[in-house]
Amino acid sequence: MKNIRLFFASLVLSAATSAIAGTEEFKAQPAPSPAEENHRDLFDYEMDYTFSSNFYDVHGNFGHGDSLYNDFSYAHRFLITGKWYFRAGFEYERFDFGGTDNGLPDHLQTAHALLALEYVVHDHAGAGIEIDPGLFFQNDVHGNDFDIPAKAFVTFPLKKDKIFAVIGVGFALNQTPIVAPGGGIIWLFTDHLRLEGVFPKPALVYYPNDNWEFRLFGNLLYESFRTDDVITPERKLQVHDAWVQYSEDRAGVQATYSGLKPFDISLGGGYTLRRDFDFFRAEASARTRPAPFVKFEIEAKF
Repeated sequence: MKNIRLFFASLVLSAATSAIAGTEEFKAQPAPSPAEENHRDLFDYEMDYTFSSNFYDVHGNFGHGDSLYNDFSYAHRFLITGKWYFRAGFEYERFDFGGTDNGLPDHLQTAHALLALEYVVHDHAGAGIEIDPGLFFQNDVHGNDFDIPAKAFVTFPLKKDKIFAVIGVGFALNQTPIVAPGGGIIWLFTDHLRLEGVFPKPALVYYPNDNWEFRLFGNLLYESFRTDDVITPERKLQVHDAWVQYSEDRAGVQATYSGLKPFDISLGGGYTLRRDFDFFRAEASARTRPAPFVKFEIEAKF
C-alpha cells in the first residue's frame, strides 16, 4: 500500500516539477534511480475456467458449453530516461470451448507482440500507450488474421493523495466499435482500502498487510478473432472466414499472496455473467446464460 501512495504522490510531484524543469534549482536536485524502484522483467500466467451453461436464442439450437482460458505473457522494460520506459514482449492467449457440438468455434487463440511506452513509478504505469500487433485466429493461420489492437491512458489527481482520474481509450480494426472509451476513478479511502473504479477492470481492494490482498472485482473481456468455417443450425449464423468478437463479463472475488517473492499467487472465483460469440458483420450472435468460474494466476517481477 505504501508503494501505491508513493506512486500517486509521484504523479502529483511530476506535474508540479514539469513546470519548472528549466530552472537551476530543479536541475540541482538528485533524481531517484528508476532501476531501484521498477522491475525490468515481467511474467504472468493466468488460467480461468467457466462451468457449463445454456446458450439462448429465439430458436434454442445451441445447447450448452463451458470455456477454459489460458494466458501467458512476458515483457522486458527498457529505460529511456527518468521514469519513462519502453516495454517489449509477447503474449499467447487461448480459449477452449466444450459442450454441445453446435458449429461454433471450439477454440480461439492469439499470439501477439506487446509494445508500449510508459511512465512508471514503483512498478505502476501512470500513463502509457501500447500496441499489440499479431495474429488472432481459430485453427489455421492466414495473412488476414492480422490485427493491431492498441490502447492509451493517463492518470491525474483530482484530490491530492486521495482521488485520481484515469482516462483511456482502446482501438482495434476488427472490433465493434472500432474505438472504445475506458477509465474511471481511483479513490484511496485508507492505507488498507481503495477503490479502483476503472473500466474495463473495476475493483474494490483491501490490503490487511504487505503479504495479502483481497479484491472484489469485475472484468469486461472483449477480443476479436478470425474464424474458419462456422456452420450452425441457425441459417443466419453460417459464415466463412469471418471475424467474431468474443466476450466474457465477470464478477468475483480474489485473494493474492505475495510472501513468496518475487511471485504473487492469486486464487479467485465468481460468476461469468455472459459469454457472447458476436459475428457483428453478419449481424448474428450466440450467448450463454450465467455460470460460475474459478481462476488461478501467478505473476513475477524481476
